Amino acid sequence: MDLLGRLRRRRRGASRTGDGADEAHLRSWAAAHDGVEAFVEPRTAVTETTVLLVDAVGEWTRRRVQSPDRARRLARSLKIPIYDVELLGYPQRMRDHDARQRILRERDRRRDLER
Repeated sequence: MDLLGRLRRRRRGASRTGDGADEAHLRSWAAAHDGVEAFVEPRTAVTETTVLLVDAVGEWTRRRVQSPDRARRLARSLKIPIYDVELLGYPQRMRDHDARQRILRERDRRRDLER
């Protein structure tokens, strides 16, 4: 079989939607963090539907889910609020957390260069 045929077959067989491992990660992450909220991100041409979990200090994780309905069921089972990111946007605490992390990485990089 030629290379193109193998790539097509591999692509057809690979699941691009969330699976049990993705859901298990989301469940364990939510259990380990306080003040967690869920944000559903819509399917795009590049990615499947995803759910973003953000904790009280802005730390976050993202995983694929099968559908927005599946994301809502997951959030209900975790007893956390869920929002549509297209309607509400991303929480400010998440952006603030990412900005702090960039500053810390840059500070570490400069410190390493000085050594």
